[in-house]
This record gives sequence, structure tokens and C-alpha cells, in this order.
Amino acid sequence: MPHQQPVLEVVTPDRHRFELVHVPAAQARARLLFLPGMGVSARQYIDFGQALAGHGLETYVHEWRGIGSSSLRASRTSDWAYRELLEQDLLSALEGIQAVGGDQPLVLGGHSLGSQLACMLGARRPDACRGLLIVAGGAPYWKSFAGWMRWGLPALFVGMPGVAAAVGHYPGRRLGFAGREARGVIRDWTSSGRSGIYAPPGIEHDLEQAMRDLKVPAFSLRMADDWFVPQSSLDWLKGKLASADHEQAVLTRDQLAGPADHYRWMREPDSSALAIARWLDRQSWPEAASAAASKRA
Repeated sequence: MPHQQPVLEVVTPDRHRFELVHVPAAQARARLLFLPGMGVSARQYIDFGQALAGHGLETYVHEWRGIGSSSLRASRTSDWAYRELLEQDLLSALEGIQAVGGDQPLVLGGHSLGSQLACMLGARRPDACRGLLIVAGGAPYWKSFAGWMRWGLPALFVGMPGVAAAVGHYPGRRLGFAGREARGVIRDWTSSGRSGIYAPPGIEHDLEQAMRDLKVPAFSLRMADDWFVPQSSLDWLKGKLASADHEQAVLTRDQLAGPADHYRWMREPDSSALAIARWLDRQSWPEAASAAASKRA
């Protein structure tokens, strides 16, 4: 589905092509690289980006490999994993944003799976990360869940890679969860769900230690009715950011026109954008202040 937002074209070292959806902000005080949830296209966050722009936050929405503007589609002959998402696509996206220029601090954030990769990207490139944003996100570690999910997730984490191996990709649209996902992505996601740690094959950096060492302000926005990511799941992910200065807010159904679940906030983004803006108000970034002053002059 086409959209009217400007885009930033990105080409990776392995020749994958995709577009970052760019939502500019007048007199931006900060920039955000926002990573979608699993199976969700960048264009579906345009309303969110526009709401953030009203509060002075310029947003670039990432496009996952295999989705939307991506030049690739997962198949038996086209596979990738967290290594490619992090080392190829996300590092190239950072380079693209840095090439555009701008003195405003860059915040890395994401929704669901995107929040996990945002933390890993911050750990991988702490020099490029001035803050972390987690929206309706957490870790899939099975022990961080209760009830039927605590016992059902281990079976799911075995079944999903099996389906992906048999089909050649994970057919999420047909099965009601995620999108058309590469076998390697499903392997790495389910591996983190079984173990509770992030150590994707092919990535030499100790992401767990680097996340513990990341000293940045971090903000988590949880949805009160999000059974998919309970507080305990978010707590597991937050616990990896031991050195971060972490704040959390919770959106309730009183702030949305219905249950505050895993996805509704995307369609009604004003409350989410306001909560994030209030967090930004509490940050002290001299570079952002000097940039804003120079624009007013």
C-alpha cells in the first residue's frame, strides 16, 4: 500500500535494498529510529510518527528484511537471521541517518520484537545511541510468563522452527502470528524464548554484556491490556539494561478507544506520543538545545 511520506533509501553490503519511512518534525529536538514488530511493515507506524512529530521528535521507521519495501522475500532459497538484521540492515540504517546529518540526539526504539532489536542495536553501537524506547515490548523468555503461556510457549518454540523448516519459511499470515518470516529469524527468536538470552549465531559481540553496560536514559511504555507482553516479560528485557536510567509508563483503556492491547496504540497514537514527549521533556541533551537555538536564530 503506497504512502505519501518521504523515504530514505538504504542499500546494505549484501545488496539488500529497503526504505526507511521518514517523518520530519519542525524544529526537531531529537531523532528516533523506530523498529517495527515482527511481520509489521514500516508504513503501519506513519500515524505514530506523525503524532511524535507534533512533539518535536523526528522519526525514521525501519523496514524489516522481507517485508514492505524490502527487495527480498523469505523462501527456501532466501534465508536470513538476527545476524543479517543487526549487522547488515540496522547498521546500514544508522549509517544512512548519520549521512543525512543533524545534531539532535538519536533515540533507538521499537515495538515488540523491534524493542528487543533496538536494545541489541544500542549495545552494538553505543556511540550512536542516546536513549532507548520500548513500546509494547518485552522478551519472549518462557519463564517470564505465567499460566497457559508459561507451559505453551516451549511447545511453540519447538513447533515454529519445525514449520519454517518444512515450508521453507514461516507462513505467519496463514497461521495467525507474524508475517512471512525467514527460517533464521524464527530460529533466533525462539532460541531467545527458550534461553532468555541474546546470543545469535554469527554475531561476535557479547550483546548481553554490552546491554548491561549501556548507560542511557530508557523509557518503556506498556499497554495495560497487552496479554501478549505482560509486565514480567517487559521486566526481563529491562533487567538486561542494568546501567540504564529506566522509566516506565502504562497506557490504559481510558486513554484509548478500547482495550490498551498490543496493537491498538498504533491506530490511536496520540496518548503514546504524549507519554514519550513527557519523557523527552525530562532529558537533558545539550546538543539538542544548541541545535534548536541555532534554528531559531
